[in-house]
Amino acid sequence: MSNRENIFWYGWGVILITLFLLSSTNLIIKEKKIQVYPVSVIIQEKSDELYAGFKKGMDKAAEEYRLDVNFVTLYEEKDQKDQMERVVREIKNGAKALVMAPVKAGEAAMALDEINPGCPVIFLNGTAVSEHVVDTVSMDSYEAGRLLGQAVLEENKEKASVCLFTEGLEFSDNSEVYDGVCAVLNEAGIKSRLIEDSSGKAFRQTIEETVYPGGVPVTVIALDEGALVQTAKILDGSTVYQKNVRGIYGIGSSLYLLEKLDEQIITGIVDCSRFDQGYLSLQRAVEAIGGIRQKQHRLAPVYVDRKTIREKENERIFYPIG
Repeated sequence: MSNRENIFWYGWGVILITLFLLSSTNLIIKEKKIQVYPVSVIIQEKSDELYAGFKKGMDKAAEEYRLDVNFVTLYEEKDQKDQMERVVREIKNGAKALVMAPVKAGEAAMALDEINPGCPVIFLNGTAVSEHVVDTVSMDSYEAGRLLGQAVLEENKEKASVCLFTEGLEFSDNSEVYDGVCAVLNEAGIKSRLIEDSSGKAFRQTIEETVYPGGVPVTVIALDEGALVQTAKILDGSTVYQKNVRGIYGIGSSLYLLEKLDEQIITGIVDCSRFDQGYLSLQRAVEAIGGIRQKQHRLAPVYVDRKTIREKENERIFYPIG
């Protein structure tokens, strides 16, 4: 071969080797390292049963923002001490942000001030003054209570006695729901009876009293999802109770509650888009990691019954596809 041919083939060899290195290694062009943020979501229950829609929204946000999400449940329902211990554990494990449904928002905020987590915290309920809680992504619970009260006024034609069931006003946003319900009922001159019980035994006793001699029918408004689940289970096992309870209304949208709404065990429910809440809470966590602080994202509540839940927009809220 001539010198020109040797140079030609040598040059092609160099080009081919260079192309190989470019396509199969990062020796020449370094691949951009993708930042993955670890975020912990800590709820107040020992099961994720009530978080189906929320988790779908969370998963979508995790995929879009490249998040490594650790979803944490408790050993015991609404155990404040257990929850804060898990907060400390997740911080030690390197969480860049925390999303939590605090058992008691005020106490959780004070505990966070003592812990000094070093990362932003997003609450899913309650309101709290704390430099560490950068945002709250929750349903407008007062308005949710008003919607429940209005539904009872419109549908309770027989003026049955109204009982308000709750696992406890100190938990989550239950007191705000209570205030909203009472604002409507009091204005209409309807008296109600508040029954607080985390075990549900008092709920059963109240319903049992309706079948005793001299007992009167009741309408039940459950101020939180746990109370609504317990009440639905009580009625689901007794047609006698169903005859003496004029209606069950409450907060929540778990699959079990939607089934009981369809079966007409439950009369009506109020909730916001849990998909949107799950997505927005993680979106806010990413923004907070980047230094953007906001406050109080309130999601609009929607009231539905067996018929209106089939409307297109309501199906999107209560049956999110993901």
